[in-house]
Amino acid sequence: MGRHRQYDPDEVLDAALDLFWRQGFEGTSIADITAATGVAAPGLYAAFGNKEALFFKALDRYQERWLASVACALAKPGARTAVEEFLRRNAKVLVEREHPGCMGINGAIACSAGAESVRLELVRRREGNEALLCQRLKRAKAEGDLPPDTTPEDLARYLQTVNQGMAVHAKGGATLKELNRVIDLALRFWPAG
Repeated sequence: MGRHRQYDPDEVLDAALDLFWRQGFEGTSIADITAATGVAAPGLYAAFGNKEALFFKALDRYQERWLASVACALAKPGARTAVEEFLRRNAKVLVEREHPGCMGINGAIACSAGAESVRLELVRRREGNEALLCQRLKRAKAEGDLPPDTTPEDLARYLQTVNQGMAVHAKGGATLKELNRVIDLALRFWPAG
């Protein structure tokens, strides 16, 4: 009886995350993952389930790492300072890897009807991230850090749209300097109070 190859599931998950981030969900095959990890398809299926389940686990890992940075940024005193920190940290993440952009945006842009469950999950997670931003803005409004006529939901949606737009531009080759100029411009429209 042959022995099963030993592997570190965390390393496999990191390799899968890297591939999904670079190539998107549909652009990454199980063959790509086996080639990158050296783990045969049956081993991947046994450890992680199907490709969709592996993608969701890789997405969990991506969000664990990213959300820690988001939480730290949004904890800063002063809503404008917190939002600026959030946007600037995110801009760095978007351009500093060898494959720029956002895993969630990269993974969803080209989803076909056959990957609708993946697209819907990515939408759900983006909405969750927007909700975190909105909670911070609601707190700021309650503390008098935003004008009374500010609608936190609209401001959060605007900022998330800027954030997602930066991800698309980063994927297209935008530099950190260029993204920081976008942030500078976005912050000019901060609600005055």
